[in-house]
Amino acid sequence: MGYFIPVEPGVNLFVEDINQEAAKTIVFIHGWPLSHKQFEYQFNILPALGYRCIGIDWRGFGKSDKPINGYTYNRLADDIRMIVSTLQLDNFALVGHSTGGAIAIRYMSRYSGYGVSKLVLIDAAAPTGFTKETAKDLLKETLNDRPKMMQGIIDTFFFQYITSSFSDWFFQMGLEAAGWSTAAIIKLLRDEKLDADLPKINKPTLIIHGIHDKVIPFAQAQELDQKIRNSQLVPFQYSGHGPFWEERDKVNQLLTQFI
Repeated sequence: MGYFIPVEPGVNLFVEDINQEAAKTIVFIHGWPLSHKQFEYQFNILPALGYRCIGIDWRGFGKSDKPINGYTYNRLADDIRMIVSTLQLDNFALVGHSTGGAIAIRYMSRYSGYGVSKLVLIDAAAPTGFTKETAKDLLKETLNDRPKMMQGIIDTFFFQYITSSFSDWFFQMGLEAAGWSTAAIIKLLRDEKLDADLPKINKPTLIIHGIHDKVIPFAQAQELDQKIRNSQLVPFQYSGHGPFWEERDKVNQLLTQFI
C-alpha cells in the first residue's frame, strides 16, 4: 500500500507500507540517488515472514515531492521523524543503505533513537561520504549529463555480474530523482561529517558491508564498528555497494535473526 505523508507545508513524502498488520516493523531508508524500490528483494520476502516493511522515498527522490531545499542530514532526519510520528511507529528496526545509513545515523543522534529498537547500516556513507575530487566529478556530470553519471554509478556499484535488464531498471530508478536534489546530496556527502553522531547511538547496531565496495570503502565500516557501542560488523564477501541485491538471501536472513 502506497501513500503520501506531509513532512512540512507543501512537501509530501511517498511511503510504501507492506503488511501493516504484522507485529514487527522494519523501516527502510534507501541510498542516493535511488528510491524505496531498491529494496524490492527484501519486500518480496520479509512481509511473508511476518514483518511490516515501510519504505520511504526521501524528499527529492522516487515518488516524493521534490522541493528545491531541505537536503541536509538534519532536515532529512526530521522528515523521518515526521513519518514515525504520523504512523505512530514504536519498537521498529531502522535500516539504512549508503546515504540512507547516514540519514539513519543522524536520526539516531538527533532524536535519541526515538522509537527504534535495532539499527541496521548497510554500506553506510559514514562517517564521511564523498571526497572533494569524487564530488567534483559527480557534480559536473550531474549538472551536464545526468544519465552518464547514473551509468557510471551502476558501473562501480556492484561486485557481481548484473544483466543489462537489471542495469536498465536501476538506471531508471536513479533518474526518478530531480537533478537539483541529486546534486544537493552530492554536496551534502562532500561537506557534512557524522563523527560526532556515532557515540550517541544507543541501540544495538548491525553493520553490513561489502568488502569489494568501491563507493564507500570497507574500512569505513570498520571505523563505524569501533565507534558505535554495541555494534556488530558482518563483512559480505561477494558484494560491492549493493549487498541488498548481491547477497539478498544472506541480508534477509541476517535481518530476521537480528530483529
